Amino acid sequence: MHIDLPEKRYYGIGEVAKAFGVNSSLIRFWEKEFDVLKPKKNAKGNRKFTPDDIKNLKFIYHLVKERGFTLEGAKTHLKEEKKQALSNFEIISKLEDVKNQLIKIKEHL
Repeated sequence: MHIDLPEKRYYGIGEVAKAFGVNSSLIRFWEKEFDVLKPKKNAKGNRKFTPDDIKNLKFIYHLVKERGFTLEGAKTHLKEEKKQALSNFEIISKLEDVKNQLIKIKEHL
């Protein structure tokens, strides 16, 4: 899945939810369930996600929505096989980015 977000230091929960195509309540739920997600909160309590949080959200989205893992299965997968799974996921995401760029170039021709 290709997430199209601009390059920024912090992203609001609305931006993140819209980019992933889910409700913001799901993002808040995943924040409570997964320890790797630690968005910054300001004085009002608004969540601001860093690019590292977005990378972790992409991986969680991939496990839960695309591969069909349960939440418990995704948690154990993150804990046990984190390095290998992240490297495979990073390779896949880079290849998908290259594919999207090639499709854009093809459309412009």
